[in-house]
This record gives sequence, structure tokens and C-alpha cells, in this order.
Amino acid sequence: MDNFTYYNPTKLIFGQNQLNALPEQVKQYGRRVLVVYGGGSIKRNGIYDEVMVKLAEMNAEVFELPGVEPNPRISTVRKGVEICKREGIDFLLAVGGGSTIDCTKAIAVGAKTDVDMWEIVTKKAGATEALPFGTVLTLSATGSEMNSGSVITNWETNEKHGWGLAPYTYPKFSILDPTHTFSVPKDQTIYGIVDMMSHVLEHYFHQETNTPVQDRFCEAILVTVMETAPKLLEDLENYELRETIMLSGTLALNNMLNMGFRGDWATHNLEHAVSAVHDIPHGGGLAILFPNWMKHVLDENNVSRFKQFAINVFHVDSQGKSDNEVAVEGIKKLRDFWNSIGAPSKLADYNIDDSSVEIMAEKTVVARPEYGTFKSLTKEDSIAIFRASL
Repeated sequence: MDNFTYYNPTKLIFGQNQLNALPEQVKQYGRRVLVVYGGGSIKRNGIYDEVMVKLAEMNAEVFELPGVEPNPRISTVRKGVEICKREGIDFLLAVGGGSTIDCTKAIAVGAKTDVDMWEIVTKKAGATEALPFGTVLTLSATGSEMNSGSVITNWETNEKHGWGLAPYTYPKFSILDPTHTFSVPKDQTIYGIVDMMSHVLEHYFHQETNTPVQDRFCEAILVTVMETAPKLLEDLENYELRETIMLSGTLALNNMLNMGFRGDWATHNLEHAVSAVHDIPHGGGLAILFPNWMKHVLDENNVSRFKQFAINVFHVDSQGKSDNEVAVEGIKKLRDFWNSIGAPSKLADYNIDDSSVEIMAEKTVVARPEYGTFKSLTKEDSIAIFRASL
């Protein structure tokens, strides 16, 4: 493995009734608080009221930015930046899932600069500070509650980009109460499960050597999620099952799994291109694309990693089979598992046909002509994967 320095400053506050910690955590940073949230589910399930009661305990002056989209948009970020500057906001509180947190990260940076945030998201400009922010997580999926990354969409230009500004875009704290995910509907729970598994898979497929600890971490989380997911989808308010999935989602993307190497991330690049054009659920896109990426990149030079995945995660019997046969069986078992829990398997499930393949492929190479670290891909590879996914 490569030399590395691991740093994660986010305080993780995990478990039932941990929202009680909110006043003490927030008041360290000030009393003028902007609460950022999505489409209103937190008002229907009571979490909004719980948060407001806790903020009232510390006499916070509360401002609100509702309406963050599932693929958060730069236009919403700009609204939040304007509020922060106009009202002299001290602290941002994201109450929601990864989209709300990602939007809040961008607002936090934008509030401390005169540069338009899209310039920073697209890496045309930099920044050196951000407003402090925390999170109250209500959806297990992205891991944004304990990392510095964010994904923002520009719907006017049909672009979607991942970015981050460590250490400024790490939350100061994240409160994770599994009961806050009880009301997440079945389809969103499925998307979250696929998303966290995909994060682990992006780490797992790398070219570095001597990573047995990291590999086993990845394998353990994948197996645990797959053992838990079917039970959870039959019992959405089961505390222990929600607890397991919630912690798995956080560990999948807080940089513990990829100490000493960088994973691939080509499939996320592919999905960002799809949802930039079609605005589909991120987890749904990943479920469609990941097995097809696997089949596309599998070759004699990397078959050993796919074989390891098949045996250690899906317990594929290798007796009497070639390495390639074992690898292909492992890929099929991943597809079968995602199908079994109700995830989509083809772009046609979202009414996407061949007519947009070219424009989606163009968007995979906007930043650079080749992408992916496990196996370098080009626009032509994108076209092939998209067509295999139709």
C-alpha cells in the first residue's frame, strides 16, 4: 500500500436519543443558525419539530432553507449563500440525507467567499475557509455525514460534479439516530443500500498491493449489508437493522476503507453523467451501471481481484472453474442480489434509451479524456457501458 495520513475531524454522535446533544454542540459556534433540509419529510415525521425544540433550548435564532433537491442544485446553493451573507449566519445545520448535507457543504464554503460556488465545484477556483456546519442524518446512503465530499448539479448546463475542500467541508459533528430513518420509504431504503455498497466497491477495485486489512474491511461491510438488507426491507422500523445499515453507510465512505490507496470511482462518474441529463436517483443509477462496468473492465490482468470478490463476498465455489468463470459468477450474483431487493437493472426502467447515450458519454470525459484508476476508460468505453445498460 501507499504511505498515507488519515485525518477525520468529524465528531460522530451515534444512537437513540442523541439529538439531546444538539444544543451543546451548536452553541460552540454561535446562535444564528441556518437549518437546511429537503422536500418536507422531516416535517411530516416529526424530526423538524424535535430539532427546533433543541435549538430553542440554546436560544438560537433560526433561519431556514427548505427544498434541497435529491440531486442538489447549484441554484439552491446560491440561495443558501445569499441567506448566510445577508443574515450573518454563524452555523449551518443540515437535517436530512446526503443531498441536504452536500448542499450544506457548498453553502458553507460559498458563504465565506465572493467567488461563485460553481467555479469552486468545477475546480476553476479555490477557497480557504467555510462556515462551520453539523448534520442530523435522516437517510443512510452517501456517508456525507463523515467525509468532506459533495456532489452538486447544475441543471442549466446538465452537469453534475463531485468536489470537496478538506478540511473545511468536514462536518463539525454528525448526529445519527437510527430511529430518524424509520420513516424512509422502501424505495429510498433500497437506493441507500445500493449507494453504500457501491462506495465500498469503488474502494475495493484498486490496483495497489498488500491491502488485506482494507480488503477484509470492505468484504465484511458488503456481507453485513447483504445479510441485513432483506430483513430490513420487510421490517422498516426495526431499530437494530436500521442501526446496522446506518453505521455501514458511514463507514463505507469516511476514508477508513481506502487507507493507503485510491479506489476506482469510474462508475460514479458514469452515474453522475446519467443523472445530470435525466435526474434519476443516484442509487438507482449505480445499481444499473456497476455490474455492467464490472463486465466491461474484467480482463486477464485484473481477474484475480474479481475472483477474490466472488469467493470472499458471494462464496462462489471455484472448484473446476477458470478464474474468469468465477469472476463472471460473482458479478452475476451482485446483479441478482440487487434485483432481489428491488433495485433497477436497466436504464429503460427510467425510460432512458439510446438517444441520450452520446451526450451522457460526453459528460463522462468533461474533466479529463480518461477516467477510472482500476482500469482507465474513455468516451468509447462510456458508450459501450451505457449501451450494455439500456
